[in-house]
Amino acid sequence: MSDDNNPHIAVIGSGGAAMAAALKAAERGARITLIERSTIGGTCVNIGCVPSKILIRAAYVAHLRKESPFDDGLSAEAPVVDRSKLLQQQQARVDELRDAKYESILRDHPAITVLNGEARFVDAESLTVKLNGGGEQTVRFDRAFIGTGARPAEPSLPGLAETPYLSSTSALTLDSIPERLIVIGAGFVALELAQAFARLGSQVTVLARSRLLSREDPAVGDAVEAAFQREGINVLKQIQVNRVGYANSEFVLDTSTGTLLADQLLVATGRTPNTEALNLEGIGVETARGAILVDDHMQTTVPGIYAAGDCTDQPQFVYVAAAGGSRAAINMMGGEASLDLGIVPGVMFTEPQVATVGLTEAEAIKRGFSVDTRVLGLENVPRALVNFETGGFIRMVAERDTGRLLGVQVVAGEAGELIQTAVMALRARMTVQAIGDEFFPYLTMVEGLKLCAQTFTRDVKQLSCCAG
Repeated sequence: MSDDNNPHIAVIGSGGAAMAAALKAAERGARITLIERSTIGGTCVNIGCVPSKILIRAAYVAHLRKESPFDDGLSAEAPVVDRSKLLQQQQARVDELRDAKYESILRDHPAITVLNGEARFVDAESLTVKLNGGGEQTVRFDRAFIGTGARPAEPSLPGLAETPYLSSTSALTLDSIPERLIVIGAGFVALELAQAFARLGSQVTVLARSRLLSREDPAVGDAVEAAFQREGINVLKQIQVNRVGYANSEFVLDTSTGTLLADQLLVATGRTPNTEALNLEGIGVETARGAILVDDHMQTTVPGIYAAGDCTDQPQFVYVAAAGGSRAAINMMGGEASLDLGIVPGVMFTEPQVATVGLTEAEAIKRGFSVDTRVLGLENVPRALVNFETGGFIRMVAERDTGRLLGVQVVAGEAGELIQTAVMALRARMTVQAIGDEFFPYLTMVEGLKLCAQTFTRDVKQLSCCAG
């Protein structure tokens, strides 16, 4: 144990939240024991954001070689896909980033000790670590931080557990492209991987329990569905899967629309917090469906024990996890930092991309706002026109009386790059009039925000091409 200026902090996990917490607390004088039961680095770098974006980018290049809006003047030919070589390249970059951003930092940090094993709380001041190399070690702490993340959820579908189905984790390390792939799920992860595998050569069928992206404005899911259909991806909505079987190297799905067959089955229906091994109930840390409940200072229901990231009830984005971890560290060291989750952008890396921030029209009305909404089709955005990619839209939701921006939803190429400008506008409480009057570089996708803002007061079809 230590004094309050140099406390001993136990950090459980080594992903985005845990690393941010460990480094920030150490920077402020804490001594850290970091406990990791598997691979250093957590989901994002190892089995999430990084490898999935590499796969998606490779699939994008494959798609352009086979088909683009310029095929009348540029020859196109379907590429030969060597998935095993792509996988080697993907894993090499993952290994390189894990070492640079996690392992080497921990190796060389004098204030951080790493224990490889599984932690379990004994009480609010100590835990035991079942070491991977055998034996147990007790760690006493002044404060503790939980950043254990989440894993792909396994839905309770009859027969599923007895089959060799893919999760998002195992799908990313497939060394061959399946001829027929069924994807159960219609959220960000499911749709990103569905399109990537389709572009690398799979015949893909997506099964949605209701519709695509059911948590988003309905127009967003409709636009993505239209893009998928243009690429030959089969989307089945309002589908119930009754049973999953596997025989003769083939998946057999009994569904409300009949029997479906596939060589591989990817299940991406959400994530489950990694909290069951920690004995949280035993020490009074409250959870809801496994997710740790935290206040806006990242403290759990037990004083001195903090948590952030995907193991909590916060939005499951690595940038939220890292922000939560660093703020928790400040608070564990006697500071006062809170996390404002009112303006959190989300991006789905399909093509077109989906990017959202703030309130949808329905959410704004539910919160009591009187709203004014505008939708700008991409055929009105010069960048989209010169790219010959006009499938998609930009939607802005504003407060009717003041014109203050409340939310933005975008389906467009590079929507993820565009959305941060909307984040800053929301943070600054800008009006759509002010956004419409701002300078935006011509022939950028982000100029679409200016054009959409201008539609609140004028008809953009009547403006000159780079009208101010």
